[in-house]
Amino acid sequence: MTTANPTAVISDTATRRPGKIRNRVLWTLQILLGLFFVIASGGPKLVMPNALTDNAPENLTIPIGLLIFIGVVEVAGGIGLMVPKLSALAAAGLSVLTVLAAATQAFIADKPAMAIFPLVLAAIFAWIAYERRATLTDLRDSLTR
Repeated sequence: MTTANPTAVISDTATRRPGKIRNRVLWTLQILLGLFFVIASGGPKLVMPNALTDNAPENLTIPIGLLIFIGVVEVAGGIGLMVPKLSALAAAGLSVLTVLAAATQAFIADKPAMAIFPLVLAAIFAWIAYERRATLTDLRDSLTR
């Protein structure tokens, strides 16, 4: 009678890395989305936060400090997407951020149709985080040495 070792199965799936084509697709997405968050999303929040708050709809007033914090998180997440060891962590963080952005659009700004784009981004980031999960164990191992 043979018995399976459940820890061996868990460690094999936890360190599984994507194939060659999937890896290229992931890196293309990570670079494009990373540049988007650094240049088009987070950058303007850091460079011109007053213009963004002045042009915001009246039912969506965000304090300038919170807007700058969101900009910092978006820029850091965008950079993290493009750093191999940080890609899974950054993707997970950006997934949470975009779900919160969708909730803000749907419930606070009262524009549920505007929540679709952040939810699609959240799904993409969740997929990137799942595929890059091996980098989390690599990061943990490098920090514990």
